[in-house]
Amino acid sequence: MTSQHKPARTASATADADDWRSYDEFAAGIDTYRLENADLSGARLELTLDDGSTLRVAIDGEEAVWSAEGPLAESGGLGGERRDPVDAVRVRDDVVFVNLPLVSRARESVTVIYSETTHRALVVHSRIAEHESAGAPRVGQTFWSAVTGAGAPTGDAPGPSRDLIGTRNLYRYSPHHLYEHVYLSSQRYAWQCIEGVQRGHGDTDLSTVWRFDDDLYLFCFREFRIAVASVWLHDLGSARRTTGVFLGITGAGEAEHSRAGGHIIPLGRVVYPDAQPV
Repeated sequence: MTSQHKPARTASATADADDWRSYDEFAAGIDTYRLENADLSGARLELTLDDGSTLRVAIDGEEAVWSAEGPLAESGGLGGERRDPVDAVRVRDDVVFVNLPLVSRARESVTVIYSETTHRALVVHSRIAEHESAGAPRVGQTFWSAVTGAGAPTGDAPGPSRDLIGTRNLYRYSPHHLYEHVYLSSQRYAWQCIEGVQRGHGDTDLSTVWRFDDDLYLFCFREFRIAVASVWLHDLGSARRTTGVFLGITGAGEAEHSRAGGHIIPLGRVVYPDAQPV
């Protein structure tokens, strides 16, 4: 199932510590302030990943025909040609966020971010495990740097970054969704809900940050308490916008894809004086 624009629930008081909301409850309406979808009909991508894999995507309206070869197909089980929905947003004039919320493979998504100027790209494969594993998030993610093949790549390849460590931001996704993030290390971030159905709740979860371009960062989290993970592209330049998607298990036990996005409100940054976080 793919979530679109479900009405958001509001909370007039702090949520009880035992009243933990399910993924579909907090995600409802979280795409209210998202950038508009882009029509990429006719676009053709042929990505070469850093492990030698090839990912081909041909976009036709709201669907994409895609195929993978090499280690991506072999280890990720993504071989063969498939047709799936496509969700695309032009984050900057030359940078596109493309998500494939897979229906051909249940409980999985493939996200591609690419630049039409530098011809750099990155790929994220998100997958919900069949069973819970103690001490590990149920939704796992794998990351690759890539090139588009549309021209000679320029600039640095996307890769893991420590740039956000110590940064504290607010994220306004709708009139009823306001969250705070504190980026603690290269592996962890802390969050709390300021406004919304999760008001009063917060946690520290696994996270991944990659630098894609100047002031443009991939941010992904994988929660421990509920089965949900995200893929975001934070534009920390003058736009101060974020575009993202979720993949998780609803309160009814079904897999669901949701779009998300909103405004970034910087609160400040601290610099650790001695030993740096991992």
